[in-house]
Amino acid sequence: MSSLFSLEHDWLQLLSKSQPIVAEMLARDPEEQRRLGYVHTLREICQQPWTWIRTAELMQQFARVLSPVVERISSLVLSGSGSSEFAGDCVRMVLQKELSVNAQAIPGGTLLTHGSHAVSIGRPGLMVSVARSGDSPESVGALALMLKTEPRFRHLVLTCNRQGSLASTFREDSRVTVIALDDCTNDRSLVMTSSFTNLVLAARFLGLIDEPARYLSICNALSRTASALLQEHFGTLAQVGKAPFRRVLFLGSGPRFAVARETALKMLEMTAGRVTTSCETYLGLRHGPMSAVNEDTLIVCFLSTEPKVQAYESDVLRELAQKQIGLFRLIVGKDVPKELVCAKDIVISYQGAEELADNDMPVLDAVVGQLMAFFRCLQEGLQPDSPSQSGVIHRVVEGFPLHLPT
Repeated sequence: MSSLFSLEHDWLQLLSKSQPIVAEMLARDPEEQRRLGYVHTLREICQQPWTWIRTAELMQQFARVLSPVVERISSLVLSGSGSSEFAGDCVRMVLQKELSVNAQAIPGGTLLTHGSHAVSIGRPGLMVSVARSGDSPESVGALALMLKTEPRFRHLVLTCNRQGSLASTFREDSRVTVIALDDCTNDRSLVMTSSFTNLVLAARFLGLIDEPARYLSICNALSRTASALLQEHFGTLAQVGKAPFRRVLFLGSGPRFAVARETALKMLEMTAGRVTTSCETYLGLRHGPMSAVNEDTLIVCFLSTEPKVQAYESDVLRELAQKQIGLFRLIVGKDVPKELVCAKDIVISYQGAEELADNDMPVLDAVVGQLMAFFRCLQEGLQPDSPSQSGVIHRVVEGFPLHLPT
């Protein structure tokens, strides 16, 4: 634990040297930080680069256990609720490609209500239950139901809480493998930040079990790029979060749309609904949702690295510019063409991401969305650690009856 503290302390000191706003926030008395409500969230967002390496090292230890399971499956289900569902969705397409199986991201609630009808017909299958706490009712209920009704499914639990119900209830079942990530990823704040990105990278390992060196290389590159992002653009994203928008539209394609869903939820949660959010694919924007973009809408554009995809996205960005709609745009990506950038646009360029592709970008996009939401939360006079003042939402969804077959 002391080595973790030292690592976090050294990283925050380094970040403080390049970003005065970080130094200012950390210099406040701990009681003042608690009063303002960011003592957990700020650190949980900033710790992500080094926690990703710890998760990569942990997942590699389970290669021998997981490899024979993954080799035999015909279908893959990634299940979770809220941010945990979106974490699975971020890796669904790449896992489908790498494992050559049908892969689905299915909400835990959908499994509760529709069971096997929601799952593709391929058997044997693997269901990956993704959860921060593992204590939400649908996490436990969905896994219990699938164990009862789908004998040809094996199960993997990826959680940040080794003491949670999801981990403890099923740990002794021979059909279930439980992997608990480092406790530092079990965010204490209400919203998921470092837990989200670490769960994404943990699930990503399934497609690279036989390529551990490549997996570690990707995680190292992501860690370096995220470190540079925080050191170079922390203040920029603070200013974006404080801008006079009342709506945010997040745009993405493929896995970048999956993370657009997460960043939209993050802004919604952290502003207690005071900022209206939506997410859409670039091509889907033309089919009605563009009508909701007005003069107080911030447009966040996660720009693809793939030439064909970026060509379609660029057409939409030019159309938005030609129609002069939206307050301004935040364009995020590896190489943002200068000709796409308008006078009011802000560009976040990922440095040192040469070997990374769209399948790797969601965790970086998530950090961008987290920082925007964090500072918008403070701008609204709310507390990032617990932004729901009225208690409408909680860190763990409250218990409700489970209607499982007897």
